Amino acid sequence: MRTKFWRVGLLGFLLTVLLIACAQLAPSPQSSQPQATQPAARTSTLLVAAAASLQKALQEVTPLYIQANPNQTINYNFAASGALQQQIEQGAPADVFISAAAKQMKALQEKGLLEAGTQKNLLTNQLVLIAPKQTSVSLIDFKQLIQPEVKRISVGEPRSVPAGQYAVEVMKNLRILEQVQSKFVLGNNVKSVLTAVETGDVDAGIVYVTDAKSSDKVTIAATADEKLHAPIIYPITVLKASKSLEASKRYVEFLQGSSAKAVFEKYGFGIAKP
Repeated sequence: MRTKFWRVGLLGFLLTVLLIACAQLAPSPQSSQPQATQPAARTSTLLVAAAASLQKALQEVTPLYIQANPNQTINYNFAASGALQQQIEQGAPADVFISAAAKQMKALQEKGLLEAGTQKNLLTNQLVLIAPKQTSVSLIDFKQLIQPEVKRISVGEPRSVPAGQYAVEVMKNLRILEQVQSKFVLGNNVKSVLTAVETGDVDAGIVYVTDAKSSDKVTIAATADEKLHAPIIYPITVLKASKSLEASKRYVEFLQGSSAKAVFEKYGFGIAKP
C-alpha cells in the first residue's frame, strides 16, 4: 500500500512540474505580438562659422531649422570673415562657412578646403554711413567725412573685415581716402564699429544697412552707391573637413528656402541671384 501511495505522489509531482513548464512556455496576451525596438534617434551638431553681421538673422533662423530637423543642433562662431578664414586655414573645426565677401571664400577654395559643388551665393547687403542718434555733426553724404568737425570715423579693419574693405573702396573712388584715413578708428568686426557709433565714441561709422537697422541708437546718414565698391555678396559653402557632410548640405539648402529667406529679408538682407 505504501508503494502505491508513493507512485501516486510521484505521478502528481511530475504532472505539476509539467503544467508549470507549459505555462511558462505559453505566450502571454501582452507578448503575443513581437515588439519592434526602435533605435534612439541620433543627434548631431553642426558648427557654422559665419560673418558677424549675420548673427541676429541666423539666430532667428535656427529654431525654424531645428523644427524641421529635430535631431540636429547648431553652434555658431560669429566673427569677421577674415578671422574665420584664418581659423579654418589653421584647422579650426567647422562644417559650414558663410562669408561677407567673396575674397575669403576664394582664398579657402584655392587651398582646396571647400566641399566641391556646395558653394552658393546666399545674400546681398548695402553699405551705409551712420552717426550717433544724438550728435551735433550733420551728415548726409560720405564726402562730408572730410569736414574738420568729423574727427573720428569707425570702420572695420580692411584686412580682415569685408565692411572695412568696402568702406576703403568707397573713399578711394570718392577720392577722399587720404584726407580721412588719419581719422579711422578700426574695429575687429562690424558689431564693434556699430557699438563705437552707438556710444558716441566716434562721429561716424560705416557698416551694413542690416547692422544699422538693428540699432535704435544710430541714424543712417547716407547709402553708398553700389558702383563705388565691389558687389556685397555673402557666399556659403560646406567645408571639406566637415564630419557631417550630408547634414551640412541640408543646412545650406534650408538657408536658401522660403522660411530662411523671409527672416533674412526682415533684417534687411537681399537674396542673391542663383
